[in-house]
Amino acid sequence: MLDINLIRSDPELVKEGLARRGCQADLDALLETDAKRRALVVENEAIKAERNRLSKQIPELKKRKEDTADLMARLKDMADRVKLLDEQQGALEEQIRKFLLALPNLPADGVVAGGKEANRVVKTFGEKPSYPFEPQNHVELCTQLGLIDYERGVKMGGNGYWLYTDLGARLEWALLNYFITEHIRDGYTFMLPPHVLTYECGVTAGQFPKFEEDVYRLSEEGFHFLLPTAETALVNLHRGEILEEEDLPKRLFAYTPCYRREAGSYRASERGMVRGHQFNKVEMFGYARPEDSAKLHEELIEKACRLVEGLNLHYQLSKLAAGDCSDSMATTFDIELWLPSMNEYKECSSVSNAMDYQARRGNIRFRRKDSRKIEFVHTLNGSGLATSRLLPAIVEQFQRGDGSVTVPEALRPFFGMDVIRRR
Repeated sequence: MLDINLIRSDPELVKEGLARRGCQADLDALLETDAKRRALVVENEAIKAERNRLSKQIPELKKRKEDTADLMARLKDMADRVKLLDEQQGALEEQIRKFLLALPNLPADGVVAGGKEANRVVKTFGEKPSYPFEPQNHVELCTQLGLIDYERGVKMGGNGYWLYTDLGARLEWALLNYFITEHIRDGYTFMLPPHVLTYECGVTAGQFPKFEEDVYRLSEEGFHFLLPTAETALVNLHRGEILEEEDLPKRLFAYTPCYRREAGSYRASERGMVRGHQFNKVEMFGYARPEDSAKLHEELIEKACRLVEGLNLHYQLSKLAAGDCSDSMATTFDIELWLPSMNEYKECSSVSNAMDYQARRGNIRFRRKDSRKIEFVHTLNGSGLATSRLLPAIVEQFQRGDGSVTVPEALRPFFGMDVIRRR
């Protein structure tokens, strides 16, 4: 959520930031509503103060046996007016809240305007693989090697689902073990959050109300949904709390399946596991002081890159333009894996800094040690990593002429094999 004080003091700065995202908002209407609310607050407080002053006269008047009827009637009128003003003020506050909840985050300094076309590659690791044979796509390879059963996955869950079988399940679990081991080695705290979340979790994360239809809702009474990413859970860990400065930064990670409706048709090229309604992911998450969040963001980017490099996969790191960042994020870097069969790069990790946007929505603050001043924290997140595009990239980039696949060295202690061959 954006700071209403910033909108009041510098609406043109906010408009410029929103424009870089391709977003237009009637801030003049917001400020007009805010001015009405503030005027009501002034009037309301004045009436309450006068009512309190007059109320103190009643005991003295009664003691002197003077008539209090006119004063009581006046106090009743004032009470009625206060009630009306409270209702009007509450309605305006809700109107302002809904307006602010619908606004995306402002891009950080250095994030350029535009959409995907303005994204900039800032790093490349390795080389695109070349083959002295006709390469296969990951669907063919995973089917022939008995790693994935696509047909039965669809039979059980419908389009957008797949079934890991035998060595495929072991390879998937080896990836997760590799990620978890690395994060523990780096001193991050392991979390296993609930998979079912409340509506307020989606609001704090910045996914609701705009993207309510993108999640799997579980009940008509209330609003519980399956988490689309562990970020949605971890950002709510300290919702409504005040942390101590000495406890920051907090470095967390979690493993969860992720559930996404992703309404709309899939491109024909997005075969197999490239897009799906359920996939596994290890998510990194951080809480930081404002002055430390840029450094922690760099740390998360480096960690995500190091995980992919540990698998020796060719990838590129891109800094996203404002219009390609998700609504909650001020700045985002994507790690994009090369998929030879598609002749394009596919994102396997987004590492983002939301700054104080999510913290304002969830009222997540910290107390300065010396001044005792209370401020909003900054929140950060990054995939570390999602598996649904890693496994296809592994089998495609490391395929061999006989149809076998070389297992990355980093996975062999967890997988127990150097090469996956047809049985």
